[in-house]
Amino acid sequence: MSAIKAFRGLKLVTLVMGVWHGGLMAAPDTHWFEQFKAEASDADLYTFLYAMPKGGDLHHHITGTALSEWWYELALKQREHGYRYYTKVTINNCNGYGGNEFSFSPYLLHFHNVLESSYNKLSDCEKSEYKRLEQLNAVEKQAWLNSIRLDAAHEGRDEFFQTHWQRLDELMRSPYLIADILVKNMQAFGAEGLIYMESMMGASGYTDPNGKPISPDTVADIYRDRLQQPDAKATGVTVRMQESILRFAGNAEDQLRHYFDFVSRNNDLYLAVNMVGREDNDKGHPLRFKDTLRELRRHYNNVKLSIHAGEVDEPNFHIRDTLLLGADRIGHGVNLIDDDELLRQLRYGPYLIEINLISNLLLEYIERYDQHPFPEYLRLGVPVALSTDDRGMWDSNITDEFFVAVKEFNLSWDELKQLSHNSLAYSFIDADSKARLVERLNQRLADFENAVEDNQKAALKDVKPVSYSFICKQYQLCQFGSASR
Repeated sequence: MSAIKAFRGLKLVTLVMGVWHGGLMAAPDTHWFEQFKAEASDADLYTFLYAMPKGGDLHHHITGTALSEWWYELALKQREHGYRYYTKVTINNCNGYGGNEFSFSPYLLHFHNVLESSYNKLSDCEKSEYKRLEQLNAVEKQAWLNSIRLDAAHEGRDEFFQTHWQRLDELMRSPYLIADILVKNMQAFGAEGLIYMESMMGASGYTDPNGKPISPDTVADIYRDRLQQPDAKATGVTVRMQESILRFAGNAEDQLRHYFDFVSRNNDLYLAVNMVGREDNDKGHPLRFKDTLRELRRHYNNVKLSIHAGEVDEPNFHIRDTLLLGADRIGHGVNLIDDDELLRQLRYGPYLIEINLISNLLLEYIERYDQHPFPEYLRLGVPVALSTDDRGMWDSNITDEFFVAVKEFNLSWDELKQLSHNSLAYSFIDADSKARLVERLNQRLADFENAVEDNQKAALKDVKPVSYSFICKQYQLCQFGSASR
């Protein structure tokens, strides 16, 4: 990486954060925040962070962002579009089911969800294993809700990758349901001070209630229409999207070609393609896609890349290889810490590492937060931003990410502002929209800082945080209300 690029990356972030003074920023007086941290209870700190303006969330999978209660509520709502769902509540060892325990829909899986049209094609024995979603009794409903979040100590990476998505299955076929999940997140994130979301939110794989495919362009129009509805607009949250390919799929190169074309044609809404999926499946190694991406860059000039890399236990060169593919942002980047030379080169940009603290803990890429390289990246000058990944399955929110960061790594007020600014400065949105978002964030941060510095108690007295089970279990902060319970 050239010194010019490194300087430009530093200057970009600095210009976003404040006034440039011959290469150095005038350091504001932030002793008030250090005093606040020293005196505040955990509940006070959480309330402060909930109210704090936060910029954007650049790394989340929309089907992983929905709280279990949202899935249930919105699935039943789909009856207005003709969708009805059944879920598996018992296993009767039906003969001839034709299943494959290594397929996406293994037979031996409770709370597997299917469309009514799929249910009608089952044998009588298999039908006896399912119930309509709205007919679950209280015990069954609670078990259904728990089946798509990590709610037990023994659950981790395998439970997440091998059962959560498989259980959801045909719930993810309705584009109207996914669009409603987006708006639910806009409302929740907006209440936490976010003004921008860049969602991994695909437009392929959807069907009508009878299983007939809906074209991606039609799905994109459904999303556009939903974003124009009053409840979405009232959130004040700007949304853009990414398409995702499953990196280890046999047809991943074809997916890449298809999604580049789709994103390019729908560039008002979609900005980028992302490569997702377990990196410990070697079939998805980054260099597999080098030639395909070089081919695509000969034809497309308006598609960005933000690729998962370094979300793996062993040291490897996936992050180096991912940058070679053309990615401008790296999802997770946990094992960058093992590559000294690349770590040195990434100081001050121009690439961002999308940090997901809670995800990395619950999926066992770290055992404890003190093993996480986030503070090293942050304080070496590697651009980072906090994000939520699959917050619905963690039963958490963006405030939890900031709370963990402050509690575990003693963040300063300047570092909190830097994280929020980075989440806009490194977004893929067009320059004019980005400038407006940055200006809005700057004003909100200035107003917030002035209010809390002047009178912290008065500024926060009407703030009512909404939290979920993660922060209750991990930090015993159980006194806040929850919109999902």
